[in-house]
Amino acid sequence: MARIDSAYAYYMSNYANKEVSRYDSHKKSDLRKVYNQIVKTNKESPLYKIRNMEDAKKYAIDIKENAKSIQNVVASLSDQYGSFEDSFQKKVAVSSDEDKVGVTYIGDGNEAKGTDSFQIQVDQLATPQVNTGNYLRDNFHTLKPGSYSFDLNTNSAAYELQFNVSPAETNLDIMKKLANLVNHSNLGITADIKSDGKGSSALSLTSVQTGLSDQEENLFTISPDASPGSMETMDILGIDRISEKAHNSSFSLNGKQHASLSNTFSINNTFELTLKDVTNDSAATISFKANTDAIADNIQTLADAYNQMLSTAESYADSTAGEGRKLQNDLASVSLHNKANLQYIGLMVGDDGSIQIDKDILSRAVTPERAENTFATLSGFRDAIGNKAESIAINPMKYVNKIIVAYKNPGHNFATPYISSIYSGMMLDNYV
Repeated sequence: MARIDSAYAYYMSNYANKEVSRYDSHKKSDLRKVYNQIVKTNKESPLYKIRNMEDAKKYAIDIKENAKSIQNVVASLSDQYGSFEDSFQKKVAVSSDEDKVGVTYIGDGNEAKGTDSFQIQVDQLATPQVNTGNYLRDNFHTLKPGSYSFDLNTNSAAYELQFNVSPAETNLDIMKKLANLVNHSNLGITADIKSDGKGSSALSLTSVQTGLSDQEENLFTISPDASPGSMETMDILGIDRISEKAHNSSFSLNGKQHASLSNTFSINNTFELTLKDVTNDSAATISFKANTDAIADNIQTLADAYNQMLSTAESYADSTAGEGRKLQNDLASVSLHNKANLQYIGLMVGDDGSIQIDKDILSRAVTPERAENTFATLSGFRDAIGNKAESIAINPMKYVNKIIVAYKNPGHNFATPYISSIYSGMMLDNYV
């Protein structure tokens, strides 16, 4: 279990906070396709040992996640678009003041007229609820030893949290213990310790959720149980009192006032806005980028995902985890094989296969007389990258340094879908 735990710990620390894409969800038919590919891949796969277990787990995770990123970009440049020209001319939204209002285009290209541009003025950001307790001397023993509990109620659930105070624990020790208890309980509330810089600290609890609906008075409440000890402890800590109430965001769209529970919301299923700061007396303009700029941005997104995976392959090329430069060579072959055609339209290919965009050459390549050939080249490159990423995602262990123990008897094997190249469960072990 320790080996599995370390794999999950690496995944959680490096990838768990990644923004989830809508392309991370799949239909049953997509999952069935993946399953069948795994069965086919593993049916004739030889038995092997892993040379460097610890680094191999990290490498496999990095390969899989980078491949997924490429697949998501490829999907975004193929989704709901009729021809390859339309795919790369997918609209790109832009804000005139990214520091105050961020924007992402989430439409499908069929927006009604009149949604090309609008102005937004931000009057107030949505805020969470904050309960900040009393400041207590860090090294004092204000709380009496014993067992205590308190109830933490949110608008969707109720929790009972119990904790012990030992004679040796200081006020700061107890607050750290409570902060860890809250943070590890996945309550939708984060806890931290605030210091006054003079040797005293207070426990502060903040809701992940922001804003209040008309039916809500608060986002969470805290109360001690009925025992005198718990009630006295709560009076000392003071975390049952709201120091900052939650507020909705307040903003105007083309002069019309609106409010939202969150700082991130969609407009007409076309724009996803993220409010970052108040705009004071000015307003931010939300619009679409010019056609050439949008094309360059879409290609840049694909190039960035491709370059990132090349970088990952390079970082493991000389380590004991990777099987030499196998992954790097496989990836680089996609761009190097089409180097002349890609550079002709502004995708400059380096010796290592990485791609940089030359916008001047690209702008000339998408003129009406050259557009058809340009988009055909881009579409072929996109599909080639997507197919390579799909193959890598199915069998990331292909690129891990390993020792072949035995080959299966060709044509007389059982399907082994759950091995999934020893990746799906992260069950890498010293023994076969």
